[in-house]
Amino acid sequence: MEAPKLAIFLGLAMVAAMANPSQAQNSAQDYVSPHNAARAAVGVGAVSWSTKLQSYAESYANQRIGDCKLQHSGGPYGENIFWGSGSSWKAADAVNLWVSEKNDYNYGSNSCAAGKQCGHYTQVVWRASTSIGCARVVCNNNGGVFIICSYEPAGNVVGQKPY
Repeated sequence: MEAPKLAIFLGLAMVAAMANPSQAQNSAQDYVSPHNAARAAVGVGAVSWSTKLQSYAESYANQRIGDCKLQHSGGPYGENIFWGSGSSWKAADAVNLWVSEKNDYNYGSNSCAAGKQCGHYTQVVWRASTSIGCARVVCNNNGGVFIICSYEPAGNVVGQKPY
């Protein structure tokens, strides 16, 4: 490609990327990749994207758009939720936060360190979960970002180890 045409192409690509910044870095693959990296680190098979779970997650995220409450849906799937102030939080930020709980998880005792949470991490790496679907919304009135990932089958079954 000639230099002027390449410059025009790159310029148009940048404009297109900026035209919908809420979706930049929030694609299905932006959720799936960090999930699968964490799963591979403990020898668990990959998850795949489910449009059914995506629809569920989108529906619930849209219910939270008005208040951005960090409240679970109570639905039939496994679930991780995230809230961050501002509007720049991305898919990988949420997944990486959930995965960071690995430091507080003791596989031998299948428990979290005292006073810590690790259930988000164990859901990410739950061996039986094979499908995920996620959604992200920027909440009204600068309320922050709400992200939800739904998992099927659900993980965190009492008395069972994730892997």
